Amino acid sequence: MSGSRTMVQKARVSAWPGVIALAIGTAYLIALLTAEKQILIIALLLAGIAVVVAAAWFGMFDSISASFADHEDALRACAIIAALAVAAFFHDNHFVLLLVITVLLYSVATLGLNVQFGYAGVLNFAGASFFGIGAYTSAVLNTQTALPHLLVLLIGGLLAALGGSILLLPVLRTRGHYAAVVTIAFALLFKTFLEVNDVLGGPQGMQVKGMSILGWSFNENIKIGSVSLSFYTNYFAVSLFLLIGAFVLVQRLERSWIGLNLDALRLDETAANCFGLDIVRWKITAFLIGNFLIGIAGALFGMVGGFVAPNNYTFADSLILVSILLLGGIGNPWGLVVATIIVVVVPEKLQTIQEYRFLLYALMVIAVLLFRPEGLLPRPVRRYFPGWRP
Repeated sequence: MSGSRTMVQKARVSAWPGVIALAIGTAYLIALLTAEKQILIIALLLAGIAVVVAAAWFGMFDSISASFADHEDALRACAIIAALAVAAFFHDNHFVLLLVITVLLYSVATLGLNVQFGYAGVLNFAGASFFGIGAYTSAVLNTQTALPHLLVLLIGGLLAALGGSILLLPVLRTRGHYAAVVTIAFALLFKTFLEVNDVLGGPQGMQVKGMSILGWSFNENIKIGSVSLSFYTNYFAVSLFLLIGAFVLVQRLERSWIGLNLDALRLDETAANCFGLDIVRWKITAFLIGNFLIGIAGALFGMVGGFVAPNNYTFADSLILVSILLLGGIGNPWGLVVATIIVVVVPEKLQTIQEYRFLLYALMVIAVLLFRPEGLLPRPVRRYFPGWRP
């Protein structure tokens, strides 16, 4: 009996590979965000690419993935500490904190897409439109009502899910690329609707009041003794809490019987139907849950930015969300966070290629599809009890 226990203990992978990877990644991100000169930024990016290629060549990603699988709770806590460390380092830098918040909220949105794409196989190329529904909800409700702003976030998610229900009938009656065309048409119509609707500000857009909770205004800097914190610190805290909640929800969803049904639907819809699975029910479930998460992220992002306009929620923006999903690894929440950091931070730091950022996204997606079609961090085999080994 003791011998079998020893073998199990030896089979477990140490948490150190994951901890070291998080520490190196955090230090690298801080260095990249700190760098201002373009030549230094390019040098850091090339060095990062070289390290990643070398790690993949020597198989280090396998030990890191195994470490996250065996010590998921501990490394999740380490990831939260890493995010707090980045925020603490740039506590008075408005631009960098806004960039970090954008990463957090885009990660929440892509987690919603992941439920649709990665788990259920339901195509959605209108992610930015549902993000916009949440943002416009916060703009209207914060201006016209006195509803608590935390409640506004939930309403933004619910209205995004309700808006998605408009697409349910055509999506349920189509499959594959035909369903994708339906969501593309919705994205184009949504932008047109916003531009011709004067109540929602038309093409000029609308102002969004900043968030406040129990009289605490999130748009005021924080003073702690002689230390001054950017007002974005308030939004960072809420965004991080929202990402943690969405991350846990998506992982629990995957490991539940709901996740099993969604996987069966994605892998073979016909076979799942033959075995008695309610196809319509699970497509609706995945579509609504995904849009709810996207809507909440959009509602908070509207308050962070203080302004919403139709040009911020176009089909091109939806493609950015899809590129994050493909780059990170469809079905793997950890990969989505890594890909979001790459897609959001790199174009902002490389100011010289701002006009060519969509070309950059396209090249990254093509490279991933050619050399690593499963994404940077592929989805691991489902484990119902993390850390347990037979």
